[in-house]
Amino acid sequence: PAMTRKMVKSAWMAAAAMALTGGLGFAGGAQAQSPDLAAALSSGAVGEQADGYMGVAGSVSPTVRKEVESINIKRRQVYTDLAGKRGVTVQDAAAATACQTLTRLKSGQAYRIGGGAWQTKGSGAIALPSYCASGG
Repeated sequence: PAMTRKMVKSAWMAAAAMALTGGLGFAGGAQAQSPDLAAALSSGAVGEQADGYMGVAGSVSPTVRKEVESINIKRRQVYTDLAGKRGVTVQDAAAATACQTLTRLKSGQAYRIGGGAWQTKGSGAIALPSYCASGG
């Protein structure tokens, strides 16, 4: 996405507020999730993507797949609202939120940057997409 640093920083602040107020299933946040989804996130079968949405990285039950889809629908609604308030595209709002979400992943959680392969977070920082650079 063609985002300026100011846009990313602005969207990050809103994204952080959204994640803290819960309900969107962000992997690093403390929100209501089913035990099955929590286990799938911990095991790396479900992960976060650089586009701001959850994805299925491995074998999961139909129930978990449906929960991921439901969370992504809710996220899109929030991103649409954020985009309207910030004067950016839905894609840019989602990507800016993903930048923040990816920095909060715990070791062992799965993530995917762009169309690349699923990766597992180790103990170090994730190499974020260039559009995540915000200078703070």
